[in-house]
Amino acid sequence: MSLLEALMVLAAGVAAGTINTVVGSGTLITFPTLLAVGYSPITANVSNSLGLVPGSLSGTWGYRRELRGQRRRILRYGTASLLGGTAGALLLFVLPAEAFDAIVPVMIAVALVLVIFQPRLSGWLAARRDPDSPHGRDGGPGTVALGWLTGVYGGYFGAAQGILLLAIFGIALDEPLQRVNALKNVLATIVNLVAGIVFLFVADVAWEAVALIAVGSAAGGQLGARVGRRLPPNVLRAVIVCVGLVAIVQLLAR
Repeated sequence: MSLLEALMVLAAGVAAGTINTVVGSGTLITFPTLLAVGYSPITANVSNSLGLVPGSLSGTWGYRRELRGQRRRILRYGTASLLGGTAGALLLFVLPAEAFDAIVPVMIAVALVLVIFQPRLSGWLAARRDPDSPHGRDGGPGTVALGWLTGVYGGYFGAAQGILLLAIFGIALDEPLQRVNALKNVLATIVNLVAGIVFLFVADVAWEAVALIAVGSAAGGQLGARVGRRLPPNVLRAVIVCVGLVAIVQLLAR
């Protein structure tokens, strides 16, 4: 890797760490960058997942204030993300890439629709939510299942898993969007970490790329936390939609 290519990967890591903390879809910056500097798709995907772990941890730490009181949720949905991320990482070496690539844009589009209508859907669900339900404000089994499926997707490729998580939990949980975003960062960290561990045993890793993305994404995670937590809900929702639309365009253009 030349100096210019190294700087490109480092800069992509900073951008991805920032976007992942605020919304998600940072993979759509780092993954194409690694392909552009000459890595094969699988090596790029594997190295990208490992490199983004420090950025996810950095963003989670930046949102630690919004995580207060969410320990039970983190344990519940973190377990689902752990299992889903493991399954998704293993699927990377079983399923043909074309099969999953075909539905990724559709998944992102559905997530964007859910994000746009999240306030109305949340209000509708809140009006019908049973206050005596054992699930309370933490969602039911269906939400856990959706969290697991998002983990599977995130372990397989990872692009826009943050948007999917924001859409699902923004509707299912009786919480402000910023607290949902904090939970999203934790779950994305778990998925990236477990997928990275699996990849260590079954795939080739480009450690120079991992190191550059790790340094860049860790810095970007702090930047994203400072910016993202100051955004009003409507502005954050607009950012989510814009990033998601760009993600769809990039995926369709591949």
